[in-house]
Amino acid sequence: MRVSQAIEKRISCRAFSSKCVSLSQIKTILEKATRSPSGGNLQPWHLFAVSGNALKNLLIEVEQELKSFPKGHTAEYPVYPKELAQPYKGRRFKCGEDLYSILNIGREQKEKRREQFARNFKLFDAPVGLFVFIDRNMGPPQWSDVGMYLQNIFLLAKEYGLDTCALESWAVFHQLVQKHVSAPKNLMLFCGIAVGYMDNNNRINTLRTERASIEEIADFIGF
Repeated sequence: MRVSQAIEKRISCRAFSSKCVSLSQIKTILEKATRSPSGGNLQPWHLFAVSGNALKNLLIEVEQELKSFPKGHTAEYPVYPKELAQPYKGRRFKCGEDLYSILNIGREQKEKRREQFARNFKLFDAPVGLFVFIDRNMGPPQWSDVGMYLQNIFLLAKEYGLDTCALESWAVFHQLVQKHVSAPKNLMLFCGIAVGYMDNNNRINTLRTERASIEEIADFIGF
């Protein structure tokens, strides 16, 4: 598979099959992804790959917490700016509406929307959860480095026949994740990643979010 093919085929998978993913598959992807660039070669990421009973126990505790805190706890960083301006606000709104439209969930169906949101914290039934941390001392350039590493993971997973979904929503349960993976206190949870084989029979995976045109995102000078 060419890089361009992996980019075109990658989606945020929101329904996974029960097919298992092996430790060797995960190790291969994470190791190859380390060729990602980072300023000064800091490589400011640390991942915890969780599966089996360890993952089950984490998901059970998060499910219990959601009963008391349906929106989760508090993240250690703002997932979105408080005042999200256009065109970003419109893009986010359309993404959500397109998702719920595929599921036939109307805006007035608050409980069904809450249930769908809670699916984030089941990792959409993926057999593997990757929990991505960054050292608290790092700044915006290093967060960018982590993003480049994650893109390598997403594309390599696609090459190996796997699918992924990045889940910054997991940041609202950072304390539970930190406890279950025994992460050092100097590390901050950035996001979770669901990894597994796509459930091709679930219509939610037919969602294809729009992209801005090249004219909207780029200017060309001196060509």
